[in-house]
Amino acid sequence: MTTDATPEIVRYGELQPCKTAFIDAHTPGSDQKENFTIIGGGVSESADQHVHIRETPGFNIGAAGQPPRCRNSLHSHRTAEVFFVLKGRWRFFWGRWGTAGEVTLEEGDIFNIPTSIFRGFENIGTDYGMIMAVLGGDDAGGGVIWAPQVIEDARDHGLVLGENGKLYDSKQGQSLPEGVAPMPLLTEAELAHYPEPSTAEVLPNHVARYWDLMALADREPATVIGANGVLRDRPGFEVHFLTRASAPGTPETCDRPTILMPMRGHWRLDWGGGQETLAPGDTCLVPAGKTHSLQPAMTGEASLYRVIGTDDPAGPTARLP
Repeated sequence: MTTDATPEIVRYGELQPCKTAFIDAHTPGSDQKENFTIIGGGVSESADQHVHIRETPGFNIGAAGQPPRCRNSLHSHRTAEVFFVLKGRWRFFWGRWGTAGEVTLEEGDIFNIPTSIFRGFENIGTDYGMIMAVLGGDDAGGGVIWAPQVIEDARDHGLVLGENGKLYDSKQGQSLPEGVAPMPLLTEAELAHYPEPSTAEVLPNHVARYWDLMALADREPATVIGANGVLRDRPGFEVHFLTRASAPGTPETCDRPTILMPMRGHWRLDWGGGQETLAPGDTCLVPAGKTHSLQPAMTGEASLYRVIGTDDPAGPTARLP
């Protein structure tokens, strides 16, 4: 990217979902979820997944949309997976069987999930919910690692994951190509390396609450994830939280691409030769070196998450003590 490039915006209303992104797409209880790949290729296992912006700034941006009581099955990643709740009320759970611990997140809360554990989540609200995700690395860690029972359940409902990381749907007449074996199940020895932390062990260093961040960002942007952040992790990107009181307002330039993700209120983004208004659910990529200013466009509550890449490795991170 060059400083002549224009910020790219993916509007919430223009997001294109994929309903067959993962191996549990036919499994009852998980068969109504929608996956969105906003920036970067993400971790979708389906060729049907639409990618809005392919170029990555060192990390990926995605989202999950689910109706009430729809869940995402137990899985793990090799790099960071950070969620904030845009809409609804969500229960996150973890462990080999999803029973080791859990936490409920409200709108605006953020969860930096330890990479070393199986995790899942479900919408426990009354309406369609949406969570936004930041995934570490340009290739999002090389895909998803599923708990063995998820692969077995999916096979019973017509979906097989190949060892090449691609899905094959028997309901559409597909089968594993010659020379491609099914994705092997993790062995008991391998499963032993996935910890079973309690809720008390996970919450203090991995969850930040929206209203606490609103208070912290009353004068300057709060660092949520970063070397000196509320959640002291270094996963290859930093996450900042801005409010009306802490929005810079004056022009600033960053030597790395900047991702802007409004949570509440409308925000006006100005740059040389252009101006746009960002709304909750929109995702904006500001090119590296692009001088810009950002401030709330209307009265009322205003908050925004900002993500910027760092030189920290995007490998395994957010591990438990």
